[in-house]
Amino acid sequence: MNQQELYISLDIGSSSIKVLIGEMSDGQLHVIGVGNAKSNGIRKGAIVDIDATVQSIRKAVEQAERMTGYKIEEVVLGVPANQTMLQLVKGVVAVSSENREITDDDLDRVVESAQVMSIPPERELVNIIPRQFIVDNLDEIKDPRGMIGIRLEMDATMITTSKTLLHNVLRCVERAGLSIREIYLQPLAAGFFSLTEDEKNQGTAFIDLGGGSTTIAVFEDGLLTHTGVIPVGGDHITKDLSIVLKTPTEQAEQIKQQFGHAFYDDASDDELFEVPVVGTDSKDQYSQRYISEIIGARLEEVFELIIDELARLGVRDLPGGVVLTGGVAQLEGIAPLARQVLQTRVRIYTPDYIGVREPSFTTAVGLIRYAYLEDDFYGKNTITHPIEYATVGAQTVSSKKQEYAPTEPRGSVIGKAKKFLDKFFD
Repeated sequence: MNQQELYISLDIGSSSIKVLIGEMSDGQLHVIGVGNAKSNGIRKGAIVDIDATVQSIRKAVEQAERMTGYKIEEVVLGVPANQTMLQLVKGVVAVSSENREITDDDLDRVVESAQVMSIPPERELVNIIPRQFIVDNLDEIKDPRGMIGIRLEMDATMITTSKTLLHNVLRCVERAGLSIREIYLQPLAAGFFSLTEDEKNQGTAFIDLGGGSTTIAVFEDGLLTHTGVIPVGGDHITKDLSIVLKTPTEQAEQIKQQFGHAFYDDASDDELFEVPVVGTDSKDQYSQRYISEIIGARLEEVFELIIDELARLGVRDLPGGVVLTGGVAQLEGIAPLARQVLQTRVRIYTPDYIGVREPSFTTAVGLIRYAYLEDDFYGKNTITHPIEYATVGAQTVSSKKQEYAPTEPRGSVIGKAKKFLDKFFD
């Protein structure tokens, strides 16, 4: 297997951790390995227990390794949108070549120029997304390389996040024995490929309904413009069922997945199922319609919170509607309920790849496809230098060396974001 075509994504979620091994060939993704482990040590998208999170990552990695026989050493990491800020920035450089042709080097320099700004000490750069390039006042250029000009400018969006939140994620990944190839904001990578071109251009809310939290990402004019996180998700539905039905949490989760329905009007009232009562040997009987009332009430709250969050972000109109994904989006009847509450067009996005045809895998798939897109655009070989960790506090850790000789990568807009890793571990 050609290692240069392999991408491995790591999606650390509140309810589960997913590892995906994918092979990219002519722009097409072929999933060859999947690892999926229950998340321990993560609450509402933030790490609260380092050791428990490390163990969960290792379990997911081992599952994917057993499926393929491939040793996972380097991953494309997704970071959550908690405490994320988006800021418009601008870079300006003079074209350096004698013949005034814009090259990869000019592209790298204009990206670095856009990063020359004061970032508060408690925040760190994650990604820089080019909005447009400008060559001698000619704007709306997607790729300036090969053009002739004197002055190159770039308008971009800078994404920063909490240094503490990011530091904890990086420490968990490192302790799990992995090196980091690239880092992307989760809703950026997932939304970019879940939405159609029209949806991204018209203005659409991409909503990832996770276990511990719900992430909102708004795309307009083809770009990510707003992000927000609501600390309510599928785990709250499970807890509601557990309390009302007086059944253990594990049983409530199974009931939600097997019999759950979000839209009361369409739920069945005929077929009954038994539910064990906690603390007794007895079982109670319920219908799908009965539990749909419990599920629907919580989801209505989530959708109302989404409306409030969009208003807080300043989003007044969504001509492209709403696209739902994430584990909760698998619930039957969620689309009509969302349409009723949100009063807009709603569709469910599910990845169409063998082995991962579930909305919960959207982010893991998006990370691989986004990494490939960046490599393809910036001409970077997929095999890169692993990040070398020096000292973590008083403890010295050694980085894992790849057994092959990596090719020196060219500069990349997103790749620049990895530079801050050294600061954490020096």
